Amino acid sequence: MQIKKNNLKFIKMKQNIIAVAFLLFFIGINAQERIKVDGVAVVVGKNIVLDSDIDKFKKELQQRTEGKIDITNCEILEEIMTQKLIAHHAVVDSIVAPDADINSEVERNIAYFTQQLGTIEKVVSMYGFNDEEDLRKELFDIQKEQLLIQKERASITEKIDVTPEEVRTYFKNLEKDNNLPEFSAEIEMAQIVRTLKPSEEETNRVIEKLKEIKKEIEDGYSFRLKAIISSDDPSAAGNGPGAGGKYTLTRESGFIKEFKEVAFSLDEGEISEPFESGFGYHILQVEKIKGQERDVRHILIQPKISQEELDAAKAELEKVREQILKGEITFEEAVVKYSDDKETRLNKGLILNPQTNDTHFDLTRMDPNLYARVSNLKAGEITEPYYDEIRGESKMFKMILLKSKTDAHTADFTKDYEKIQELTLQKKQEETIEKWVEEKIQDTYIKINKDFKTCNFKHNWKKE
Repeated sequence: MQIKKNNLKFIKMKQNIIAVAFLLFFIGINAQERIKVDGVAVVVGKNIVLDSDIDKFKKELQQRTEGKIDITNCEILEEIMTQKLIAHHAVVDSIVAPDADINSEVERNIAYFTQQLGTIEKVVSMYGFNDEEDLRKELFDIQKEQLLIQKERASITEKIDVTPEEVRTYFKNLEKDNNLPEFSAEIEMAQIVRTLKPSEEETNRVIEKLKEIKKEIEDGYSFRLKAIISSDDPSAAGNGPGAGGKYTLTRESGFIKEFKEVAFSLDEGEISEPFESGFGYHILQVEKIKGQERDVRHILIQPKISQEELDAAKAELEKVREQILKGEITFEEAVVKYSDDKETRLNKGLILNPQTNDTHFDLTRMDPNLYARVSNLKAGEITEPYYDEIRGESKMFKMILLKSKTDAHTADFTKDYEKIQELTLQKKQEETIEKWVEEKIQDTYIKINKDFKTCNFKHNWKKE
């Protein structure tokens, strides 16, 4: 590997990129159904790693880093084996990943990919899936394994802590080696959110419309044709798999909770009453029950938000912004009084970074759209109200306050103590994980293809 082993910043970047590539490479491989003629590189417990896994991983990594990281096939294989070892022992240790948590991550992934590519159809096409259902099922399996890995790692390191003296020693060693990390520019943000809700009249209209459609189908009209004509599900009017609102699902499929609950509460041929999900209102029919699988059709109708309602919500936030700028109310007071976002409302509007679980956002890793809105703000300035939506959840207007902005700089022990403490903890946790891996290798079934027997692994995977 063409990097200095003690280069903290570069190693951290490498680890983060590998984590992202790990997810993307599995999507690509599974979309092609992991061709059976592919060679098996290694078996860890009950988990198989294919030769193509390594090739796909390397290609994805090189693309994402523009060739800046040179990593060998042996190093890639060891990274994958480590993940598979942890996943294997998560199952052995009866670690559980709740479906609700998995589905939440699936929705987060889909929202991210859709934002990057524009539409869910482009995401499905890009990664070679037949339809959104196949994509969701694959993401569900991937996220289940990832959550199991996270939980197992957490159980291994849950008692690990660091003392102030350990933090000080760690910093001094970095300083002595002239290897202090460089921290990127960071910001803290707070928000006020006004969620857009359809009127009661519009909601009732949608429910009555679905009841009418249900009666027409019960009177003999084709559910498939009604879905093509009436459904707001984009795939319903398509020509490929999923046309006519048809999906095949199991209880483990990555569909939203409300959808699965209704699907598995009906008898074959039965049509549900209208029910609500984050996407809107549905009716659903079970066409066929095949063991653990169910073929269903659904029609989705989304209540409309009128232009007048959109304009009113924006105008309301503009008025609040004006009051804040005039000093009539503080931003924090406005959050409590006006914001609809439960996660930030009780925390002065502060936005939590889901990647780090703190309130700081690295400007170089932010969502491009959000970056464009806040990157030129000064601390204390507020964006104009703007429209945003979370697919399958809510539509909203929001405005962002830039709470603080820190320029890129070399680590300072006093100013960056919390970051140095976190790095010290991460180092200690990784050392604990490495020791755990070495121990678990000894009592886990591992078979390595002869093509990789010459690899100089960090751990004793070959049990020599």
